[in-house]
Amino acid sequence: MSNDATLYEDHFEITTLLDGTYDRVARVIGTSRSDNSTSLTLDINSELYPLQTGDTVQMLIATTLNLDGTKDTQGAWRERKGEETLASAFDYVCYGKVYKHFDPGDGANIKVYVSFGGLLLLLDGPYKKLSPLRQDYVYMLLKK
Repeated sequence: MSNDATLYEDHFEITTLLDGTYDRVARVIGTSRSDNSTSLTLDINSELYPLQTGDTVQMLIATTLNLDGTKDTQGAWRERKGEETLASAFDYVCYGKVYKHFDPGDGANIKVYVSFGGLLLLLDGPYKKLSPLRQDYVYMLLKK
């Protein structure tokens, strides 16, 4: 896949699972395994993709699901029966909008907020790692 289409990639260890506030939705909190510098807070459909404390997940955020990195032109990714896409290698895929960047003023870290139709993602970490997440619409892909 083209590096231009990949905005962010890391592995996270799930440290906290908040389940029960909403039906079929769990909020998971984790820390990046590569350097512990990025934290993750993510709402997931726990019926489709159950996670437990201690699980490790790979997260990829990309602008397209096309393996060659070209822009999506074929509509929703679920309609691509028989076609190999980036989603084929992952267990859980969401499409959403990066809607907010927050710089707390320390100059080193930023917070990036993404909405996937009501399920929210917050990444809090180094500006250098998260600054590519200024694209409006993104795919988030997870696998264990």
